[in-house]
Amino acid sequence: MNNAVRNSARLFGAGLRALLVLTVVCGVIYPLVVTGIAQAAFNGKANGSEVTQNGKAVGSELLGQRYDKGKDSKGNPIPDLRYFQPRPSAGLGSNKTNDVNTQYDLQVSGATNQGATNTDLIAAVKERKQWVADTYGVPQSQVPADAVTSSGSGLDPDISPAYAKLQVNRVAKENHLEAGGAHHRPAPVPVRALPAACYQTSPLRQSQAKSPVRSSGTAPGST
Repeated sequence: MNNAVRNSARLFGAGLRALLVLTVVCGVIYPLVVTGIAQAAFNGKANGSEVTQNGKAVGSELLGQRYDKGKDSKGNPIPDLRYFQPRPSAGLGSNKTNDVNTQYDLQVSGATNQGATNTDLIAAVKERKQWVADTYGVPQSQVPADAVTSSGSGLDPDISPAYAKLQVNRVAKENHLEAGGAHHRPAPVPVRALPAACYQTSPLRQSQAKSPVRSSGTAPGST
């Protein structure tokens, strides 16, 4: 009986010591070491790839972000065309089709899960396509797919070079900047050069010309 109690006590003591050691090693030391290395070697990425302006975090390179300037008479947001517009979030540019994630809401990341034959999806895509064509003065046939469809997460910060180039003249006009041909006022970099400067090389793409362009950030030349 005494041997059984002593054996049980030894096993309990060994288990308790293992618990304490592993708690300190795995729950304290390891997280501190990994966090320290991340902060020292990858400070920006470790802190969310923040985009800052005037010393204040205004967004993240990993997340899409819309810029609006109030709402219209129906309560729909009015896009601020001084900025390059991102691809739609899961709402596909229409608050009627989805009550969730219509404005890049970080709390509810996700897609619409609507199929290609869904009537709400088709209507939303047509509405968005008409808006892009009218806003940027191009035929609907020239509207790129990412201008009217959302990503799987609904928070994709990248747009295609085609969609970026489509917006160049309007962005330049709204900011009174140089688009690359017509001059409104001198700018450090012509707006037309910005999409090429922001191309991101993707390992899944063979041509840099098809790589996505990062759309989140401030308007060129704005404060």
